[in-house]
Amino acid sequence: MKRLSLILSVLILASMLLAACGTPAATEAPAADKPAVEQPTTAPAAGKTVLNVWSFTNEILTMAVAFEKSHPDVDVVYTMIPMTNGEYQTKLMATLGTDAVPDVVALEAAFVKSYVESDFLADISDLMPYAEELKMYPFVYEVGTYDGVTKAYAYQATPGALFYRRSLAKEYFGTDDPAEMQEILGDMDKYIAAAEVVKEKSGGNTYMVASNGDFMNLFYANREQPWVVDDTLTVDPMVDKMVETVKIFRDNGYEAKATQWQEGWFAGMNDTLADAQGNPKKIFSYFLPTWGLPYVLAPNATSADGSSTTVGDWAVITGPLPYQWGGTWLGVMNDTQNMDLAKEFVRFCTLDEENLTNWATGVYTNEYLKAIDPAVPDDQYQAAGDFVGSQVVVEKITASFDDSELSKFLGGQNSYGGFAAAAPSVNARLMQGSDDAIQRALNDPLNSYLEGTVTLEEMWTLWKDAVRNEFPDLIIP
Repeated sequence: MKRLSLILSVLILASMLLAACGTPAATEAPAADKPAVEQPTTAPAAGKTVLNVWSFTNEILTMAVAFEKSHPDVDVVYTMIPMTNGEYQTKLMATLGTDAVPDVVALEAAFVKSYVESDFLADISDLMPYAEELKMYPFVYEVGTYDGVTKAYAYQATPGALFYRRSLAKEYFGTDDPAEMQEILGDMDKYIAAAEVVKEKSGGNTYMVASNGDFMNLFYANREQPWVVDDTLTVDPMVDKMVETVKIFRDNGYEAKATQWQEGWFAGMNDTLADAQGNPKKIFSYFLPTWGLPYVLAPNATSADGSSTTVGDWAVITGPLPYQWGGTWLGVMNDTQNMDLAKEFVRFCTLDEENLTNWATGVYTNEYLKAIDPAVPDDQYQAAGDFVGSQVVVEKITASFDDSELSKFLGGQNSYGGFAAAAPSVNARLMQGSDDAIQRALNDPLNSYLEGTVTLEEMWTLWKDAVRNEFPDLIIP
């Protein structure tokens, strides 16, 4: 009997799985949509080649099971470590130069570049012909490339979008038609003007957005300059525009002051949000990427007690600014003793047409996985709808979502088609290994500025001091 060896750490419930720290909230989240279940450690299957795969989510466990089906002589030992307080990265670094180093590692968007820019990962550029054959969106391998060497590939492309409530759009703007709403909300000035309309017509009972953290990816993705230019900290004008915009939303009561990934933020998705006095409030729109639909919005559109639901009352458009958010990359550790097999696992997960098709269309049900390995947890599966990185696959399967559950959720819209139109515009030209630390350093000072406890000038000073502590060799004007 085939066995998949599991070394799983206990994680908290799905909504808390997605928790991020600080307000404004961090703008990345683990891709896991289900909590992991603690499993006893089991020995590798006798007579099989062991491949050690580490991740921060149970998501790739599904692919590991599928990989074993097509590679019956391989036993994948899957280790999942939470990203809480940097635990995943800390434990990974501790294995360098030891026999405990994993063969394959998952890398989240927030820190993938720091690994790609290091010497920890192996050169897997020889997989590029597979990427070219599948017409992978450039973003999925550009992020994994540094100085012309490709070290990681992603199975997802993650263009962002704006999801809005159809019923509220009809009430405040007289239409819920996506084409008309895109015209109404098509740039940030229009979006701000629309926020005033929503506030006025709702008497302040509907907020345009739940959290100012929702804006971060939009502005960061539309910068002209990265954070570091010639070893110097650089503030692009779009960062100033972001600060100005979130201040407008805070001062004018256009946002609910909820924190991303926490209770109030989710409550706005199912109409159970209330203010401190218990008065009901609504949220008009959310900025979310491709994975935000199946993993975040849809699962939270019905309240826990089933008394309130917004299923079928959503629509999706490009919104005021194009952007991308998140994703998971796979790389091979330089110290692996199983280089060829490790590269084959990365190829299977990220650059295999059949696997990507199965992943996106819901083939990997729990029943499917248990038929391969009965030890698979009962809640392990991959729901349909994740947007994959291959244009070849996307073109073949988009029509299959016309009558899908996600289409019904969006009032008949095929979100896959919309994401397919947006994906080619996603690029990685500004991503750097220092991005996450620099952007997180701005969270607390910006929150203090929005609350009125520090001035704008003091906010920038606090941020620069925090960046200087993190990067003492960086030139900070």
